[in-house]
Parts: sequence; C-alpha cells; structure tokens
Amino acid sequence: MKFKILFFLITFFYFNSSFADVLKPSVNINPKQVVLIQLKALMKNDSPYKDRGIEQTWEFAHPNNQRMTGPLDRFKRMLKGASYSMLIDHKENTVTEVYKSSTMATYEVVVLDKDKQYFKFKWKVEKNNKEGNLLDCWLTTAVSQPIPMGSSI
Repeated sequence: MKFKILFFLITFFYFNSSFADVLKPSVNINPKQVVLIQLKALMKNDSPYKDRGIEQTWEFAHPNNQRMTGPLDRFKRMLKGASYSMLIDHKENTVTEVYKSSTMATYEVVVLDKDKQYFKFKWKVEKNNKEGNLLDCWLTTAVSQPIPMGSSI
C-alpha cells in the first residue's frame, strides 16, 4: 500500500511539473509553431502559475528582441501594459502566413481579447544565425503595435 501511494505521488508530481515546464526553442519547431506556442501560452497566462504564458513567450524571443525588451520583469510589464495587454488571456486567435523564406517569416495575427475586441498584429519570426544552443532555431524578432479591428458584437 505504501508503495502504491509513493508511486502515485511521484507520478503525480512528475507529470504536473512537466506540464508547468516552459518549452525551449528547438530546430524542430517551425516558425508558425513558434507563434502558436506563444499565443497558446498567453491565452492562459497564469496557468499553471502566474505569468507562465509571458515566460513561455520570452523563451521564444530572439536574443536581440530580449535585449530591447528585457529583462524578463520589464518584458512582463510591457506585455501587461496598454500596448499588448489584449494578448493576455485572449479568447481566440488566427495566424495567417504573409511571407516566408528560409530565414524569415511574417504572420498576420488576429486576437479576440477578453473584452471581445479584435486586434491585428504583424508577428515576425527569424531563424537565429548566431552560434550557441539557439543556432537555427526560429525565434520572434518583432511584434507590431496592435491595430484595433472593432468588437465581435
């Protein structure tokens, strides 16, 4: 009986912690998947812990982007500010490829925010060409200011 309880607790904590882990960039993740990973995380920003969605988004930000918008605490404030707050806990999104080459991709992203307002963004992803563990990984280099598109009502 003790063995079963111990096994259950280890299994429970192992699987719950793996769901909380932030996904890391990989050469196996394509540019559209990068955008979708970031948007999915921002849809449920505080699940399974506070600001996990923003942390996930930060993980896929290009190092040049991180230098401009970071450190992480500053990035969190920026995303929660007036310019990007509609991304936090948004209800739905669509991602449409606008342009793609072997090193850069641009997407039009439309989100429906929690107040049922639509916003459009230009989301730029580039393949990292710097040496290191991010070499050849697709990473976000820029997200435009939102363009209000009106209400869903």
